Amino acid sequence: MTTPTSSGPQAHSGTSRRGFLGVAAAGLAGVLLAPGVRLIEVAQAAANAAGASPQVRWGMLIDSTKCASGCTDCVSACNSENGLSGGILPTDSQWIRKIEIKEIRTGKTQSLPMMCQHCAEPPCVDVCPTGASFKRADGIVLVDKHICIGCRYCVMACPYKARSFVHEPLSQQKPDVPRGKGTVEGCTLCVHKVDKGESPACVSACAAAGHGAIVFGDLNDPNSDISKRVASYASRQIREDLNLNTGVRYIGI
Repeated sequence: MTTPTSSGPQAHSGTSRRGFLGVAAAGLAGVLLAPGVRLIEVAQAAANAAGASPQVRWGMLIDSTKCASGCTDCVSACNSENGLSGGILPTDSQWIRKIEIKEIRTGKTQSLPMMCQHCAEPPCVDVCPTGASFKRADGIVLVDKHICIGCRYCVMACPYKARSFVHEPLSQQKPDVPRGKGTVEGCTLCVHKVDKGESPACVSACAAAGHGAIVFGDLNDPNSDISKRVASYASRQIREDLNLNTGVRYIGI
């Protein structure tokens, strides 16, 4: 089993805690938002938004053997695309970061990018009391800023430390990437680009730099490049012991 070092992701909640919070979330999801409209229905409507097909499962395959420890091309591209400071502001979000992982049995360490893993069974969705955290029909996990109350249950539930809280007022935001103080956010797989038939910014940047470490595509399509590679090369999930069926897979770990 591949285990992250102290700089990598760690599990923050057990099964029993997730179960308890899930029950609480289910109860609160029935609260009326307006006459005849419940929060859970808002989340379900968002999950089935235009462009999200249940026939598709968007995912990434990352070859860690092609990912150099000093390379941050994917991180820089994400920051630029989504209007993030890149760590200039100490409280600003990180949607993708480089981490070091260590194999307990061999002591082998590797560097790789870590972002929201877009789980098929996302803990962040399980614990969200308002339905703000939701999974689209095509597998992309998002946060609806209009109904996020900033409780940060999802931040605690995510075993990948992939969610960030916006502490400060924001300005000069990107039109396609709405953000807001007091809300939680994380990697969206550049959903605004995906819905236009384009690849996420990190994937494009990695390819443009000649690394070719990240492949993006439809995991449900046996003829897609990503599906062919998953079928041909041994790949793993980070914290696969949690059985979350992540949309992000890794080669070489």
